[in-house]
Amino acid sequence: MELEFSGEVWFWRGPAPWHFVTVPDELCGELEAASASVTYGWGMIPVTARIGGTGWQTSLWPWEGRYIVPVKTAVRRAEGIALGDRVDVRLTLTR
Repeated sequence: MELEFSGEVWFWRGPAPWHFVTVPDELCGELEAASASVTYGWGMIPVTARIGGTGWQTSLWPWEGRYIVPVKTAVRRAEGIALGDRVDVRLTLTR
């Protein structure tokens, strides 16, 4: 399964701070349906993510009834992404 969407980069200041992009509501239903066959626990869904020319392996995190994409520092630096930027994200579910 492949998904593409645009979203704003936001920052979570928890004990392990991280940048994320939220998957739009209309795509979360498809992910929820596929999650039973690909999740490895806690509802995490393994994916290959791509923003611009940079791809990486990560997992979607379930959060407040939706999914969020963690965006690594290396990806943000490579693509010149700042907090609040709107980015185009491509996800491919992996197993």
